[in-house]
Amino acid sequence: MHTQHSSDVVEAVRIGFIGTGLIGAPMVERLLECGRDVTVWNRTPDKCAALVAAGARQAESAAQVARDTDIVCLCLTDTQAVRDVMFGSGAMAATLREDSLVIDLSSIAPDTTREMARALEEACGAHWLDAPVSGGVPAARRGALIVFAGGEAEDIVRAAPVFGALAQRVTHMGGHGAGQLAKSCNQQIVACNLMVIAEMLAFAERSGVDAARLPEALAGGFADSLPLRIFGPRMAANVDQPRLGAVGTFRKDIEQVVRLASEVGAHVPVTRAALEQYRAALEHPSIGADGDASRLIRLLRPST
Repeated sequence: MHTQHSSDVVEAVRIGFIGTGLIGAPMVERLLECGRDVTVWNRTPDKCAALVAAGARQAESAAQVARDTDIVCLCLTDTQAVRDVMFGSGAMAATLREDSLVIDLSSIAPDTTREMARALEEACGAHWLDAPVSGGVPAARRGALIVFAGGEAEDIVRAAPVFGALAQRVTHMGGHGAGQLAKSCNQQIVACNLMVIAEMLAFAERSGVDAARLPEALAGGFADSLPLRIFGPRMAANVDQPRLGAVGTFRKDIEQVVRLASEVGAHVPVTRAALEQYRAALEHPSIGADGDASRLIRLLRPST
């Protein structure tokens, strides 16, 4: 009699992946490198071509992904995109099985997440995990993402074929929406930090300090941070390619923090001030929503 080992179970799980953009694509690549069975779908089909060449199957619709897989991962731009895929025209909610698991790796609204998790269970009995990530594209490629998980503990165990390939750490933050709330806290720190880094470097330049030397000079001290190490040299050198984080995304994330804070009566004056700067960045002629966060320093340089 053959005994099925845990590794066999992981390999046998069929994974669907919807949303193969800036960070979704390297996640799929990592899953394939780890030997996972992956079916992909994207609203722009051409974005799947390289992944198909690497071994993924391409579905014709999100509904087909739901039919043909056991775990469906979402990595989409915003709350509305997740809602559309799950409950819009040709929605997955009508196709998923009772034993299906949806893992939402997107960064979206926690209150809407709770609503959609309930609606999905009522519609078909499928389970939902909100599992936004931190670490960016480099960590996705290495399988070293940080995951903030919201949902049932047994569903986190079921998600092992995905998390085992993609993450260095998964923290169960609580029920549905708790993962998204944790990601909001993460983005609050990162977005404010990036704006202060830009402000600090522009101040240094105006004061006659070689700003390009500051990230290295500050390394290891209390002012050190991963955003400073990554974005500091790019800001000082006015380098914004490849894109590592869109200004519009950070604006969306801290706008959500301000909304959620207002709803619970939390005081977030620094975040509100940063939000005003991000809104100004969206209107700046050489930054804009699609501009990389390295461009934030252009708000503060007199010549830009």
